[in-house]
Amino acid sequence: MNKNQVWNFALCVLFSLAAACGSPDATAPKPVQLDAPHLGLIPAPSHSNGAVGTFRVAATTDIVYSGGEGAVGVAQYFVVLIKSQRPDLAFRQPKENTPASGSIAFVLDADEKGQGAEGYSLSVSPKGVTVTARTSAGLFYGAVTLWQLITSEPMQGLSVDVPALRITDAPRFAWRGVMLDSARHFQSPEYVKGFIDWMALHKLNVLHWHLVDDQGWRLEIKKYPRLTSVGAWRVPAGQAAQDDIDPATGKPRQYGGFYTQEQVRDIVAHAAKRHITVVPEIEMPGHATAAVVAYPELGVTNKPPKAVPEEWGIFPTLFNVDDSTFTFIENVLAETIELFPSEYIHVGGDEAMKDEWHASPRIQARMKELGVKDEHALQGYFIQRVGKFIDSKGRKLIGWDEILEGGLAANATVMSWRGVDGAIAAAKAGHDTVLSPAPDLYFDHWQSPGDTSPGRSNTLSLKDVYLFNPLPAAIAPEQRQHVLGLQANLWAEFMRSEARVTYMAFPRMAALAEVAWSPPERINW
Repeated sequence: MNKNQVWNFALCVLFSLAAACGSPDATAPKPVQLDAPHLGLIPAPSHSNGAVGTFRVAATTDIVYSGGEGAVGVAQYFVVLIKSQRPDLAFRQPKENTPASGSIAFVLDADEKGQGAEGYSLSVSPKGVTVTARTSAGLFYGAVTLWQLITSEPMQGLSVDVPALRITDAPRFAWRGVMLDSARHFQSPEYVKGFIDWMALHKLNVLHWHLVDDQGWRLEIKKYPRLTSVGAWRVPAGQAAQDDIDPATGKPRQYGGFYTQEQVRDIVAHAAKRHITVVPEIEMPGHATAAVVAYPELGVTNKPPKAVPEEWGIFPTLFNVDDSTFTFIENVLAETIELFPSEYIHVGGDEAMKDEWHASPRIQARMKELGVKDEHALQGYFIQRVGKFIDSKGRKLIGWDEILEGGLAANATVMSWRGVDGAIAAAKAGHDTVLSPAPDLYFDHWQSPGDTSPGRSNTLSLKDVYLFNPLPAAIAPEQRQHVLGLQANLWAEFMRSEARVTYMAFPRMAALAEVAWSPPERINW
């Protein structure tokens, strides 16, 4: 699939789901009270009220903005977005002006009250349309809502009649995320940017980018070039791959790829324009095989792995705990932090098998030197030491729920993946948390029973995702301020192609978006 094909696929999913919720008969009078699902909007807005009449939108409709640079960027994005789906509505370039009769206006007003940092209001009357917000993020989400309203209505010649209404909207959670695994299978920079575009259309705002794992290191680090020249490549599984000899090397042809720092900056900037934060993940102390293959001195044993593995599963390879290894990690993180302005830096921390540490006299001696009682406490020391470095750079550490083992720094955030227990424990301990539980939000699972395509065999249906409860009863009301939000994970062991990632993401990503954004009373399967 090329970029336009996958873009159109995502839009078709969005609109087909909206249509499934129902839409009023075009010939019937507009209702005085419009219920959110009948607006054809995903995610459903917090509050919506219908009114009498319609506003006719045509290519001659003026697009105006006020409030500064944040407003003009949103207005320009809106024009491009409409044109991508409705070429007959190719608006003129936006111009700075106050709302006027017959116009579509985007108003950035820092004094606007009651909407929150990402909230907006949208008013459609027979005289015009106005989107108002305190921040450019809120204005952006208002523009997305207006785009959905306009493009879900049928064209009438060269114009569209949009029903009169008022929407007041804001998200339920601050963290509305998707994790994209580019370590197991590399996706092109163009695909990642397109994926970010689809997220933006669903008002999702965090791309957790899984860049490092046993099967590949995808991020260029200038100080350690072998991480990508060696760690980003592997021979695929199977005899056919072993027999596919590269004439240039005389060895089996390798498969992989990595993102240059220039490409990363471009992707991060692209995301920022769509109010999406890219959170990088650098795995430690486990899932370290690709790094140890590139730099064997980082490992524990005298017989480190010689090649980046092509198989899946949990590997025993760990980083050692020498000071020189922490210097390596700090240097890697320093370059990572320069590339990603996100508040959070993800350090993994999951599935760190302790066998190598337990069997190594060198590690055991180091534990005695540090006064660490066991290997779980050693992981706690490891994560806390890394966390102090991240703190020194003005950022915050986030990791999978295993980082709770052995103690945790006060400002560390826990991403709960082994069910919701990690989130419950983190909130009780006063730590912020993001719910990302398996299997509830693991999009590598089949979408329907009996599916025979690649994926994990237990089913995670669209309805399952939609009915996920992001605030389980075990998290007490006074602890719920620690729940930042929720995130779905696209682990890519079974997603070799970009088309496969798209297939597994949709339509479940639309359900995730509504659970993350809409208030509980709007969640109605």
